[in-house]
Amino acid sequence: QVQFVESGGGSVQPGGSLRLSCAASGFTFSTHGMTWVRQAPGKGRELVSTIDSGGGSPYYASSVKGRFTTSRDNAKNTLYLQMDNLKPEDTAVYYCTRSLTWFSGRAVEGQGTQVTVSS
Repeated sequence: QVQFVESGGGSVQPGGSLRLSCAASGFTFSTHGMTWVRQAPGKGRELVSTIDSGGGSPYYASSVKGRFTTSRDNAKNTLYLQMDNLKPEDTAVYYCTRSLTWFSGRAVEGQGTQVTVSS
C-alpha cells in the first residue's frame, strides 16, 4: 500500500523558513520521480516542485523559484522541501506524491502538512 506521511509544517512569520519532510512507503522510492503540490484555502491543488528519481532535474513553479529547494534521501525513502523567505501566499496544505500520480491526474494520497505564513 502506497503511503506518504508529510511533516514539518507550522506557523511562521513572513520571511521565515520551514523544512517539510515526506516519508514514503509501499513502493520502490528510489525509482520514482517525486512531486510536491499544495492547496491553499478555497483553491485547487497546484504543482510546487518536482525532482527525478536520482535527485536531479529539479523543477519549481515560478511562484516559489529561488525560495524553495527540493531534495531527497533515497536511503531513507524521504523527500524534503526547504522553504525560505516564506510569504503569506505560501499558506496552504502541502502534499507529496509520486510524479506519475500527479501527472496522470490521479488522486494525491496522504494527509498533507499545514503551512501558515502570517504576521
